[in-house]
Order: sequence, then structure tokens, then C-alpha cells
Amino acid sequence: MTFPALFPTLLGDDAWRALPAAVQAMHGAAPLLRASGVADVDGAGHFPARCLRRLLGLPAPGPQQALALTIERHGNREVWTRRFTGRRMQSRLDRHAGSPLLHEHLGPATLRFALRRDGDAIDWQLRGVSLFGLRLPRSFCGTVRSRSGAHDGRYAFDIDVRLPLLGRLVAYRGWLEIDRVT
Repeated sequence: MTFPALFPTLLGDDAWRALPAAVQAMHGAAPLLRASGVADVDGAGHFPARCLRRLLGLPAPGPQQALALTIERHGNREVWTRRFTGRRMQSRLDRHAGSPLLHEHLGPATLRFALRRDGDAIDWQLRGVSLFGLRLPRSFCGTVRSRSGAHDGRYAFDIDVRLPLLGRLVAYRGWLEIDRVT
């Protein structure tokens, strides 16, 4: 059975076609994609934030980190493996039947996003979070700002996660260029 690509399906044809080529290439239907680039990573330095970043597999703060990305697509599921300098971050993205939301599984957390085209970028709008399968009250979820677009012809991303009491858990922004598509 062939499944349509995850991002074009969730965004809709008109919004998908309006996105830059670099965004379409990164979020398209290729079964395997490898990309590399650079990211600046920030985050609170206190002990609870460091522990939570480690539990979720998030990158440690540091400027100009080399970044390698592999995306493996299996039907309507994608596995994203990011390798920041010194840390591996893996998440699984999928969509539940009949749901308009993208689900990102990151360690014991599942984040649910509505995807919207905003100009030349995809705006990931957080709609809910589950931890160990239990839905958290919205007030516990904090804020997640996530945009993926293009800058100077390259895929660009800007993610900022802030939690109540902890502050900035992680923020990373940078660019990627596709190395190989198969």
C-alpha cells in the first residue's frame, strides 16, 4: 500500500506548492534523505533543564554545531535522526488516521502540531503534549515556536522551546543542505 507524503498531506496541495523548493525537498516523499549543515543551540544551564534535555535526547547548548540529518520515510511515518556535535536526537513523525495533526514522538514525549504555511515557511503550531502517554494540561506545555523555511536557497529552521518554571529548554536555529536523496 502506498501512502501519500506526510507534510504535503497535512498542509494541503495549494500551501505545499507555494513553499520554496528547499522546503519541498526536505519534507517531500523521498524514502531516504541525508543533509548536513550548522546549528546554533541555546538553552538554560541549570540542572533540571540539562536533565530534561538529556531525557528527551535534545542537543546541548553550543554555537556553530555541525549538524547531520537523516530522514527515513516508511509510509506515513518518518524517522528523523539529527546528529549535533556530541549528541544524537531522534524523533518519529506520523499522523493518526483522520487527524489533521502531525505527531512528533521524542523520547517519552509526544507533541501534536497543526502545520500551516506562513509565507515561505511552515509554522508548526503546538496543539498538545503527552508524556509517557498521558496528556498534559495546556498550562504545563509551555510554548514551542517552530518554523522551517528557506534562506539563501537552503533549508532553514528555527525552534524555541520554553517551559513553565524551567525557562528555555532548548532553542536551535540554522540551515541544512541536502547531501543525498534515494
